[in-house]
Amino acid sequence: MAIIDKNKNNWDVDSANEDQFIGLSLPLLLDNGTEASTKTTIDAVKQNLLNLCSTEAGERVMQPNLGVRLKRFLFEPFSQDLVEDIKVTLTESLNYWLPFIKVNNIHVQMSENQSGDFKNLMDISIHFSLKQSPNTQDSVQVTVGE
Repeated sequence: MAIIDKNKNNWDVDSANEDQFIGLSLPLLLDNGTEASTKTTIDAVKQNLLNLCSTEAGERVMQPNLGVRLKRFLFEPFSQDLVEDIKVTLTESLNYWLPFIKVNNIHVQMSENQSGDFKNLMDISIHFSLKQSPNTQDSVQVTVGE
């Protein structure tokens, strides 16, 4: 479990040390002979958010509650009620697993390419900020059903 050190203020890109790494960037790729790593807190949080949304609950061994059940919404009729259910599911999961972020907005839409193998793809955009540094904002895009 992560411990938030309230004495540290290196939440932004400007204070990142060249030799300091916060987390790993997945998939694990070698970049010039070294492992790909995240250097800033916001990059690490984005990577954690993508990993959480890409993991279905029950998929992770020894942590059956880790993840978000987004694939269950894929074949439901797309409506405003479905969008609200997705937002509630995402918000609850993010509040539990990533309590250090504040979700500002969640945008859900069906994929624009609705032909052939891409008929049931859902695009989700999550805009968030860090609770420690509310001015540090970013977003991630997740496509469910790939």
